[in-house]
Amino acid sequence: MIERSETTDMINVLFMLTFIVGLALTLWAQWRVRGNFDRWSRVAARSGLTGAEVARRILDANGLHHVPVQMVPGRLSDHYDPIAPAVRLSESVYHSHSIAAISVAAHECGHALQHKEAYGALVLRHRMVPLLNITSGAAPFLLFAGVAFRMAGLLLLGLVFFSTVVLFHLVTLPVEFNASARAKKIMAQQGFISGAEEERGVRRVLGTAAFTYVAGALVALMELLKYVVLLFFQTNNDD
Repeated sequence: MIERSETTDMINVLFMLTFIVGLALTLWAQWRVRGNFDRWSRVAARSGLTGAEVARRILDANGLHHVPVQMVPGRLSDHYDPIAPAVRLSESVYHSHSIAAISVAAHECGHALQHKEAYGALVLRHRMVPLLNITSGAAPFLLFAGVAFRMAGLLLLGLVFFSTVVLFHLVTLPVEFNASARAKKIMAQQGFISGAEEERGVRRVLGTAAFTYVAGALVALMELLKYVVLLFFQTNNDD
């Protein structure tokens, strides 16, 4: 049996390690996204279309005339709202003729097309939201209480709740990758981009954006593994 003092030391090291690795991974992903977005924001697309114009053309070409393209405040605040429904673009994307802007706009339209076709992973993610609203809020308190008061039952319940958060991250990955794949295909087919350089810019912008979701999933998985290890230590010491 591992001594309690040794267990405490292991737990402290585990918490510190996952915090440092998780923070580094998150910051690196954000740095790459901003760096690539800024770089390709300075490169105008030969088509001369703005992000808003690209979005409107993609939506209309796919029969989504009722879905508006709206401008919203903030930087990199672009998203597709399935409730409205609406494609919402930040000002730097809405008005810009850059490779970065039209790439982001096309990606958000990719989500609108997923919604129209009832893409499986997107449907599952939407159905998970009500459950996630409960579990994501309760999980941190259950995990903290389970660790602080050495209550394996609470820790196990917290793990179950936090597992839904991890699952949501994992389900998000195919949704985002598929939206980017759709965007790249449509942009090439409809002539929004031309030449190897513009295609490379689109890949860089959408690829680094997708990596933020990969980083988020990895961080969530590390957190889950951390608490699984803590549960193992607690149950072993209680025997």
